[in-house]
Amino acid sequence: MKLRTIGTDPATRREVSALCLGAMTFGTAVDEETSFAILDRFVAAGGTFIDTSNNYAWWAEGTQGGESEALLGRWLKSRGVGDEVVIATKLGARPRVPGGGFADPEGLSAKVIRESADRSRETLGVDKLGLLYAHIEDANTPLQETVEAFGELVADGTVGLLGASNHWMWRVERARNLAAAAGVPGYDVLQYHHSYLRPRTDVPSRRAKDGNQGVATGEVLSYLREQEGTALVAYSALLGGAYVRDDRPVDADFVHPGTDARLAALREVAKETGASANQVVLSWMIGHELPMFPLIGASSVAQLEDSLAGVELELSADQRARLDAAQ
Repeated sequence: MKLRTIGTDPATRREVSALCLGAMTFGTAVDEETSFAILDRFVAAGGTFIDTSNNYAWWAEGTQGGESEALLGRWLKSRGVGDEVVIATKLGARPRVPGGGFADPEGLSAKVIRESADRSRETLGVDKLGLLYAHIEDANTPLQETVEAFGELVADGTVGLLGASNHWMWRVERARNLAAAAGVPGYDVLQYHHSYLRPRTDVPSRRAKDGNQGVATGEVLSYLREQEGTALVAYSALLGGAYVRDDRPVDADFVHPGTDARLAALREVAKETGASANQVVLSWMIGHELPMFPLIGASSVAQLEDSLAGVELELSADQRARLDAAQ
């Protein structure tokens, strides 16, 4: 497995696998036996980067979430896995009441941050969270309070790296400036939706009338280009199977004039390499000039194997240029 550095501070940065395994459906849609088999295979292949959240997967059974973290905790304990595997989790979007969803999330107050981080450590059975994200924005809590609360977790040794997901970039930058002024660690990792196909960014989302805070827009990519070392963990990298399954068309947000050209280029390169479209996408992302960690899900070991092969696929300079140029 290829390794990449995540984090910029020499005191906290880590080397992790170039592929991040998403555990969102583990313990709900994917049963425990299958989840354990996928996790075992991932680690056997050199995988050391696993992603979850404290609200996964509330929508499956009308809970507040936590099923994914609980399963990972059982797996870590049963396999004797230590801090050689970085577990990333998130807080802030957990429903206040079972089944409440994003309508009334817990938010990012200092109290919630401390209590949620402690709960996640207990559920996972770890002394330290490898990476902790602010899952969604909280406009009702002063940003200074959020920043200082996260910084305290790093200072007391219960969290390694900090990250932000699904935030407008101006809020990320403001939070980082506040952290620097306060002399505390700031967001070092960004998690956004990103893939080879480009989604529209001009349509309102369920949380913002100005668009979707969760998409890696040109502004996000430009920010990464200027902030050396800041990494992008790209969720939904394979678009839920849309690249390879006829029964899963791409989401409506991807329907625009540039989509067909990029799909044609992708299929052309896949044919040349003998690889699946998914594998080409993963290779394109891992070899990108910006530090990207594709975050993939798997509901079977066979699906994971396909993604693992994508990590090892090497695209030629010409193939990469054609993929980049398609628009």
